[in-house]
Amino acid sequence: MEQRVEIEGGWDTTAAIIDGRWLERTARRPDAEPRLRRQSRLLLWLTPRLPLPIPVPVVVGEKPLVVRHVLLQGEPIDPAADPAAHGRALAGFLRALHATPLDGAVARGVPGPAETLSLRRVAFARFVTEVVPLLPDAARAPASAVLDRLADAPADTLVHGDIDPGHVLVRDDAVTGIIDWGATRAGDPAKDLAWALHGAPMLFAAAVSGGYDLTAPIQARARDWHRVGPFYVAAHGLDTGDTDLVAEGVAALSALAPAASPAP
Repeated sequence: MEQRVEIEGGWDTTAAIIDGRWLERTARRPDAEPRLRRQSRLLLWLTPRLPLPIPVPVVVGEKPLVVRHVLLQGEPIDPAADPAAHGRALAGFLRALHATPLDGAVARGVPGPAETLSLRRVAFARFVTEVVPLLPDAARAPASAVLDRLADAPADTLVHGDIDPGHVLVRDDAVTGIIDWGATRAGDPAKDLAWALHGAPMLFAAAVSGGYDLTAPIQARARDWHRVGPFYVAAHGLDTGDTDLVAEGVAALSALAPAASPAP
């Protein structure tokens, strides 16, 4: 009999570790199933192109869809622990990913530029109508300005779409895997750099910056993508009725309000 340990899943899937060796994901809803199938095709194609391990799911069940891959070993990255080695490794990984031919990924079901731009317009319009009104008055204009600056950001590069500490695994001095590819699409490479450059400690950010060969426009957009992240958190909280997530997103966006001038 299989030994099954349920673990925290993502927004679209449930997850379990099987026999200490496999990670199994099950679609929470029918609309999540196409993304799981797409990941299986894409990640098999991507594996030899990338310098770090990634999961390669295979379908093992239907109705609901279930996929399984070898469990990648490691713990979520602590960017303060070994900033130079881990930062350089992540930068090299992102360089290789962003250099991957986009047409090959789109042929395997990844949303292309037109679809990404359409989804972005829909999401940003919703943020303006549903999330911005929840913010303090002083934060509404700067939060809306971030959305305006990113509305026409590029969507011409294959991106992971959700690089954060929970999706970068490390063990000792090595990065052992990049996981959770559900947001992969044609997009802005700056989005993959948002957390690493603007949410991580300075030494880690410097190692990523030095290893990626940044341009000033990408760095500026990465800062804005980092600021946009809480919009997605708040919107997901609204979708699921999770008031804590809504409050978390609103609190982070409220920090965009300009500091009050000191009293004379």
